[in-house]
Amino acid sequence: MKQVVQNYKSGELALLEVPEPACKPGGVLVRTVYSLISTGTEMMKVSEASLSLVGKAKARPDQVAKVMQSVATNGLSATYRKVTSKLDSYTPLGYSLCGIVEQVGDGITDVAVGDLVACAGNEHALHSELNWVPKNLYSRVPAGVDPRHAAFGTVGSIAMQGVRRGEPQIGDVALVIGLGLIGQLVVQLLTSSGVRVVGVDPDPERCKLAESLGALTCAHPASGIVDTAVDELTHGAGVDQTYLAAGGNTNDPVELAAKLSRDRGRVIDIGKCKLDLPWNAYYEKELDVRFSRSYGPGRYDPSYELEGRDYPIGQVRWTERRNLECVLDLIARDRLDVDPLITHVSDFSDAVSTYQALNEGSLKAVAVLFRYPDAVARTEPVVTSARVGLVEHEAAPLPAGQPVRLGFIGAGNYASSMLLPHLVERDDVRLEHVATTSALSGANARRKFGFASASTDIDNVLGDDSIDAVFVVTRHSSHAELTRQALLAGKTVFVEKPLALSPEELQKVLDAVEESGNDRLQVGFNRRFAPLLHEARGQFGPRVGPATVRYLVNAGRLDHGSWYNQTTTEGSRFAGEGGHFIDTVSWLLDADPVSVYATGDLQVTLGYADGSTAVITYAETGSSGFPKETLDLTADGKVLKFDDFVRASVYSRKKWASSRIPKGRDKGQAAEVDAFLTAVRTGGPMPISIASLAATTLATLAAQTSVANAAPVRIDLPRKAGAPA
Repeated sequence: MKQVVQNYKSGELALLEVPEPACKPGGVLVRTVYSLISTGTEMMKVSEASLSLVGKAKARPDQVAKVMQSVATNGLSATYRKVTSKLDSYTPLGYSLCGIVEQVGDGITDVAVGDLVACAGNEHALHSELNWVPKNLYSRVPAGVDPRHAAFGTVGSIAMQGVRRGEPQIGDVALVIGLGLIGQLVVQLLTSSGVRVVGVDPDPERCKLAESLGALTCAHPASGIVDTAVDELTHGAGVDQTYLAAGGNTNDPVELAAKLSRDRGRVIDIGKCKLDLPWNAYYEKELDVRFSRSYGPGRYDPSYELEGRDYPIGQVRWTERRNLECVLDLIARDRLDVDPLITHVSDFSDAVSTYQALNEGSLKAVAVLFRYPDAVARTEPVVTSARVGLVEHEAAPLPAGQPVRLGFIGAGNYASSMLLPHLVERDDVRLEHVATTSALSGANARRKFGFASASTDIDNVLGDDSIDAVFVVTRHSSHAELTRQALLAGKTVFVEKPLALSPEELQKVLDAVEESGNDRLQVGFNRRFAPLLHEARGQFGPRVGPATVRYLVNAGRLDHGSWYNQTTTEGSRFAGEGGHFIDTVSWLLDADPVSVYATGDLQVTLGYADGSTAVITYAETGSSGFPKETLDLTADGKVLKFDDFVRASVYSRKKWASSRIPKGRDKGQAAEVDAFLTAVRTGGPMPISIASLAATTLATLAAQTSVANAAPVRIDLPRKAGAPA
């Protein structure tokens, strides 16, 4: 395998062929997908290596002291041989990466082969194709997080530990000196904590970037702009905390910190800057100077880092690994945006030239990533996306006492058995017109359900201004187009699943929403309305942590003549029916899926932004005597068990079980229709948001894409500002 190394004596950088590491107990072997160059720490090391011996000595007086001690102990000759041997050896670079678990060592149970993990450590997260990483220095990457972003986990932990040392409170004013990679992350973490931030950096582009990420004002330290901003924000008192994220040999940062700090303010050193503290200034304000030790508690402790001995959470709340997990969670929930920090992505094969360009200044960057193409090909998901409006419209309510006037397009078996029976007896509904493909089926629907009129022309439904809402209950291949036409006609629409059979069809529906301003749409995902499932969810209670869902759909074999077999025109069976199960899981979790991975036997794994996962097994080869749908939801020390809309139970501190006498399999059609009619009558929000309908549809279609590409598929939808993925 290849690894980036440097000879500290000559300054030579090389992409060296080295033996692959073994997978030892207590850790995992990780194949790197992306690794991050620390443009501060690493480039300082690269720059020092190009200095003369005298220059190296001036840059590292701490090492000079060690050498002098060795001379006193071992003599000059032995010390010289030891120092020159060490200087003339290759040393590794790198400490922050994202990769795939390739092998699991003994004693590891929290990750499996194939999992995506973020890794830390300047001995274990190197710029190398393979790394062995001990347990406390990796964390599983939440579903939906881009591997490029997960590679920021370690540097994010450095910034987070610095912010924790500052103990910010809501309403504080903080000064960040140095707006490189760490400084930009500190700005975001402080802003998301309710702190007002001002920044200092001589680079105007970095100042602009920090302002775009939440800082109120950023400027050159000599401009006086920051001084004025601090004076106005604090009414002359000074900032509550100053975060030193700058490097270099100037003492200006610590002097500026003293100048702009309030009485008894805190100064936190995160970077490696000169610290000749001006005694009078720090003494008179009694400033509290704190150091932030890298990624957090556990750093430099071999028992923690190498032996995997964690600190009790009651004694040490935020360790290295817990900081890493927290950073990944913030990225997953869009609370930390690292994408604007990525200046350049280079293939790993170009690592040496990339370092040289950074060192020479021809490549100016905040963050640079190495991309490992072979590994990326194994993890980079296919992306399926849609443009969907984020504003949900309300409609004018119907006049008091006026029935909801309905039109039906299609009146086949499902409509006649599952929908119309819940409408025909209602006093608040008027069945105006039914349009069917054959005259006889329309006549039968009119006779059985009392439609005022029937025809074979859908324009009699879509063109009738008196009709308030339209039900589209036709074959799958026509759903998207009929829904599009009905939305453009200004109708509120109920369409049976599926909404669409391809992402292109879905986009046409969403384009019609945008064009017409009409997003009054519901898809027939009835299971979320089932009374027994509602009762079980209520007994389960609120969910705090990630959940695991197992959903077995014992679908059985189709009859030979079923039109479901017409996959060329009507789509696959799962494309037609799978949305039911995905929507049910998403409703239970109160979130939409962000990733899908499916295998050929239709084991569909859904990932959610909070780390929850769901596995839907869609089986056609099971026994017809076994229930069709069984579901288990596990989270927060509780288990919800659901058996085919007949029985349900919740195992918690106290067990709850539904009645032993089944009331029939109510799959929610009556409640679904009632919720739809309520929205039409009142003009209130539709029962399911259009963004959720789009996400469920994309996820359903993504199963087929995932099988075809043997790769995960990421669901990409726009989100409301500040909303979770």
